[in-house]
Amino acid sequence: MTKLRTMIVDDEPLAVERLQLICATQPQIELVGTAHDGASALRMAEQLKPELLLLDIAMPGMDGISVARNVATLPVIPAIIFVTAFDRFAVEAFDVAAVDYVLKPVEKERLARAVSRVSERRGLAESSPIPAESPWVEEFWVPHRSELRRISVAEIERVEAERDYMRLHVGQRSYLLHQTITALEARLDPEQFIRLHRSHLVRISQIAGLRHDGGGVWTAILKCGTEIRIGRTHLARAKLLTSTR
Repeated sequence: MTKLRTMIVDDEPLAVERLQLICATQPQIELVGTAHDGASALRMAEQLKPELLLLDIAMPGMDGISVARNVATLPVIPAIIFVTAFDRFAVEAFDVAAVDYVLKPVEKERLARAVSRVSERRGLAESSPIPAESPWVEEFWVPHRSELRRISVAEIERVEAERDYMRLHVGQRSYLLHQTITALEARLDPEQFIRLHRSHLVRISQIAGLRHDGGGVWTAILKCGTEIRIGRTHLARAKLLTSTR
């Protein structure tokens, strides 16, 4: 098994020590260094050329998101696994193409799954051409029990706003994501999703039909049976898209 040259970056010495102990149990990891702040991490990454960073986010000075953006300019770009006590940074983590997002306290099995994901991606990159990067988000990390779960955008049937959160409906289950509906709409492929209302985004293929309720009021009927009133500003596009499918 080819090991991943790995660096730990965390401003808390006890957190670094705990990760070192866990890394010692992971056969896929070769630990090559540790750093306690973002600036040191960048200097060490230039010299050590790690293939993986286990990176904290909330650090004084340069935070983990900034570190991830900067290492993306290095000749050898390491994979990023964020290791943090906070789930609120999951959206920012997508912007820097992190492979995974592990919550503290870190469990051996959870880190092992994250590292395996890095190895799998590395193997795919070596065996096949790198596809063109899509401008649209393809997956989300959402809080679920004591960890963050990956949800593929292809699984999402509709999105419903609940104050400062979005409820992602996936079959019979749903998950909350801390993001505004306007920001989320900008990240989703407009060929796949449509805004029907100020509080609803829907996968276009899930719309079974439209119903005119009189008085200029229209309702979208989804395949699952859910009915959503269409906002006036979104009606023209809804009619256009459903008439061409």
